[in-house]
Amino acid sequence: MTRQRKNYSPEFKREAVRLAEESDKPTTVVARELGLRVNQIYKWKQQLETKGKDAFPGRGQQSGLEAENARLRRELAAAKEEVEILKKAAAYFAKESL
Repeated sequence: MTRQRKNYSPEFKREAVRLAEESDKPTTVVARELGLRVNQIYKWKQQLETKGKDAFPGRGQQSGLEAENARLRRELAAAKEEVEILKKAAAYFAKESL
């Protein structure tokens, strides 16, 4: 059985954290009422504290540095693949000339 990952809107995440912080109820109760795991609320709270308004960018909306990092990783992987192909070609032609 595969589990379907649930996607929550940034507004829902902010509201869940706010409820957990301002409610008289324990975080475990708030999480249960919202149908969440307790550690999910703590994770969202940490993201809000570290990233502020840039927390929860959503699927496919990376920050500038994250997008550039992903692009550079793809370029590096392509360059490594090209180098491996060239090494194999050089080894093949070196055997042919002997």
